[in-house]
Amino acid sequence: MEFRAAVLHEVGKPLAIERIGLADLHRGDVLVRIGASGLCHTDLEVMQGSVAYPLPIVLGHEGAGVVQAVGEGVTQVAPGDHVVCSWNPHCGHCFYCERDQPILCEPFLANQRQGRLPDGATRYTLGGRPVHHFSVMSSHAEYCVVPESGAVRVPREIPFDRACLIGCGVMTGVGAVARLAQVEAGASVAVIGCGAVGLNCLQGARLQRAETIIAIDTDPAKLAMARGFGATHAVRADESAIEAVKTLTAGRGADCVFESAGAEAAMQLMLECVRPGGQAVILGKTNVNRRVSLRFGSLMGEKRIVRSSYGGARPQRDFPWLAQLYLDGELKLDELISRRIGLEEINAGFDAMARGEIVRAVVTFAC
Repeated sequence: MEFRAAVLHEVGKPLAIERIGLADLHRGDVLVRIGASGLCHTDLEVMQGSVAYPLPIVLGHEGAGVVQAVGEGVTQVAPGDHVVCSWNPHCGHCFYCERDQPILCEPFLANQRQGRLPDGATRYTLGGRPVHHFSVMSSHAEYCVVPESGAVRVPREIPFDRACLIGCGVMTGVGAVARLAQVEAGASVAVIGCGAVGLNCLQGARLQRAETIIAIDTDPAKLAMARGFGATHAVRADESAIEAVKTLTAGRGADCVFESAGAEAAMQLMLECVRPGGQAVILGKTNVNRRVSLRFGSLMGEKRIVRSSYGGARPQRDFPWLAQLYLDGELKLDELISRRIGLEEINAGFDAMARGEIVRAVVTFAC
């Protein structure tokens, strides 16, 4: 079997639309015909070289589609099921899975940075040579192969272009608020950086019935958008931001602050805006080898600081929950999509992302 995929051959170069080959499915594999795949900043980081992966590789880790076929032993999904793919499939029985930390699953971590599936092998070829998998998904393609735990069944009523967003940006933002920080009703929340993840933090705070929800960004257009996702207040990220947050929170600072800008200045602002005894959650990313320096005094006051990559996700539990929230009209997904594109337009989509012109571009396929 062959199908079209966006392949990265060289850092700093555009993706190439190639026809790649698919090997026979292994035990536990699920073959998904992709209906939609979201463009994420992590893909862009690989293309730019700030995150290293073996090449050639098919990018994409925010996909949804229809199960086409399953390997031996698969019981949780069947051909014809609509699924959202998870970029963090987990074995369920390693050291970390047994401690309820599937994000740290040992077979996943050992193999995903090597461009392999959790069994240590690849399934794709190009010109007789292996093509690597990205985040155990590679959804910028007409088909992808994921382990059974990476294919989560969702209601058929949710369109693929909205369902795919659940698999990364929505789960990370809403999950950080609802699952990880467990923000309580009536709490005060500040979100620094109102891109895809930040907007989902805001609507997570709204869903949790936080009382004061403060959006912080340098871009007035993003601050205006933030109000539609639940922000009760919008604050420019400048020298007056700290005082503005304190004014809105009885002088103490916010109960929970979520950083989703991926910049050192944003991390420092997070620490200045969270109240003593409050919780600070780092969701944004910078270059993995970059050193970050912070004002030591801003760490004082019994503040709890956590770094999260997936918002405390339990995909089998959380993806259907989020899909149903959308179908019930409580979760905004349509408003996150800035542009729908074909696979051949994917490089233009990433260029627009790099310029900060879009929240999410989504590649759509006939499915």
